[in-house]
Amino acid sequence: MNKQQIITATQNWGKTFVVGMNLCPFAKREVVKNRVRYFVSEATTTEQLLAEIRAELELLESDSAIETTLVIHPHVLQDFYDYNDFLYDTDNLLIDMSLEGVYQIASFHPDYQFEGVDLNDVENHTNRSPYQMLHLIREESLERAIANYPNPDNIPQRNIDLMNKLGIDKVKSLLKSCIDISD
Repeated sequence: MNKQQIITATQNWGKTFVVGMNLCPFAKREVVKNRVRYFVSEATTTEQLLAEIRAELELLESDSAIETTLVIHPHVLQDFYDYNDFLYDTDNLLIDMSLEGVYQIASFHPDYQFEGVDLNDVENHTNRSPYQMLHLIREESLERAIANYPNPDNIPQRNIDLMNKLGIDKVKSLLKSCIDISD
């Protein structure tokens, strides 16, 4: 797949899952306003990826027109456990850049698995995506959105309930359709 196909699959996933199912009730506004940057990394090593994440954080710092960035990295960290370990590096990067508390990094992966949850459990699909990616989020904006949303603590359970209601076959089919459309 080329970069545009990867972006299209990611946008389809966002429209179908994140916005369409309201998995993140704060996302629609930024998608509609076209304030989401989709960056497809060509990194093949974690060192290269970390350098690109640094550059994307610097871009966010310098350009307020970009609200949030999805760093899609299809060529590195395909293994979920390696990916999960890499999240410590991203946390340390925020600290090194003095951006802890300014940005947070959310994680999505095709094989995402919550701790203590079976690999094939449908609830993992609340964080499964067509490609491994990191979501760079302005913390101040997120805090504002949460403050204006009733019962934000209920969002994770609501999402799990929705995935269970849809069932694994339907959810897998929807995720596959996000990728197939871009071919």
